[in-house]
Amino acid sequence: MLAGLRFRWEKFWMRFSGLNRTGRAATRLASFFAPPYMARFYMARFGKKAFVDPQAVIHHKLLDVGANAFIADRVIVYQADGGGPVSFGAGTHVLRDCVLETGQGGAITIGEDTFLHPRCQVMAYKGSVKIGGHVAIAPGCAFYTYNHGFKADTLIKQQPLESRGGIEIGDGAWLGFGVIVLDGVRIGPGAVIGAGSVVTEDVPENCIAAGNPAKVIHRRD
Repeated sequence: MLAGLRFRWEKFWMRFSGLNRTGRAATRLASFFAPPYMARFYMARFGKKAFVDPQAVIHHKLLDVGANAFIADRVIVYQADGGGPVSFGAGTHVLRDCVLETGQGGAITIGEDTFLHPRCQVMAYKGSVKIGGHVAIAPGCAFYTYNHGFKADTLIKQQPLESRGGIEIGDGAWLGFGVIVLDGVRIGPGAVIGAGSVVTEDVPENCIAAGNPAKVIHRRD
């Protein structure tokens, strides 16, 4: 009986959820009696609304969240000066303590049904990050589309950002725990990157790469 009342309460308030102030308040009411963390996945499946947890920090004017996407508590989506849009595809899940940030013309696009597990960082400055659909990204992964200059006569923090270009992750790829992907890298569809790898060069489709720097060690096909 109580479970049925809670379900109806959640479903009612999720009808009004959204990214504006009123929508965030509706989501807070909808989740008042809900279980924590991943046990809230079901709330993103009410109708075509996304679920953006009340404790997610959203400071981005160009955020688009697709139907049935799930943004967990303590996720940060931040827009710095000149930051381009952030787009989450339908059914995408971004879990606790992930940080996604755009600045200096960078943008972030994540395809449908992709999972970013806890503590991932996606930093799109000077270049964009494009992550395809059905991609599995393990905890602690990092994506950086820039580097600092490091000339000897100037403090590093005072030097302009540099970039070899954006980052692209193909559909159906899988990145293991703690993978770091640097600027100008393309990881092909279906590729697998071993835990702890640092990817500095392209990885072809359906290849398995590992190491620092990551090298192709096998092919899935």
